[in-house]
Amino acid sequence: MLPEIKLLTLQSFKGDRCVYTCESLYIIYPKMSGIIGKKIGMTSIFSADGRNVACTLIEAGPCVVTQVKNVESDGYNAVQLSYGERKEKNTPKPLIGHFKKAGTTPKQKVVEFRDFRVEFEGQVDMGKTVVSDKIFVEGDFIDAIGTSKGKGFQGVVKRHGFAGVGGATHGQHNRQRHPGSIGACSWPSRVFKGMRMAGRTGGNRVKVLNLKVLKIYPEKNLLLVSGSIPGAKNSFVILEK
Repeated sequence: MLPEIKLLTLQSFKGDRCVYTCESLYIIYPKMSGIIGKKIGMTSIFSADGRNVACTLIEAGPCVVTQVKNVESDGYNAVQLSYGERKEKNTPKPLIGHFKKAGTTPKQKVVEFRDFRVEFEGQVDMGKTVVSDKIFVEGDFIDAIGTSKGKGFQGVVKRHGFAGVGGATHGQHNRQRHPGSIGACSWPSRVFKGMRMAGRTGGNRVKVLNLKVLKIYPEKNLLLVSGSIPGAKNSFVILEK
């Protein structure tokens, strides 16, 4: 079911009353396509105008279509892609059957893409292989989703960029990297929600927008995109167009 907005339009006046008509507007989300990949690492290249551009090398695909959803049976349109080989002995039996239904071996990463673009209608049938050069072209702007590096439990200086207490004199003792006061006394007698404190840092799902595809190497399934992508080397990334 698409999100609906009611629009009132003034039609006429009847005496001292206004007559409106009500129309329903539906929000149509843009169709999206994408692929699953693996972060190889970072490097830099020189652009045409001589600038040194930092970029990330990604092994994008090949991915196998393991499920196709439609409005009639599932309530929405989606394509499920799978990437990366996985040992059968380490795969749950329900997943083994799921992959055999698509005619492929067990995979490591499974991602669902809602509303694949119309131009890829014939390429996303069950069991087909999706490659990066069929989805992206050089010059495209894409979004990359990855899991940032986990830092463990960190203090406020590293986690939030606090400056610390400051000087080491005037009565200060081992408080250079402490958070300081976190609230008032008798009122409100509590710590406000969202107070920035020490805690687990990193390991979050992060999405970076508008990275430019600089180069495509179709024979090796490699993409070279501008900028950095969250995550460690050999970590999975999701590329959306």
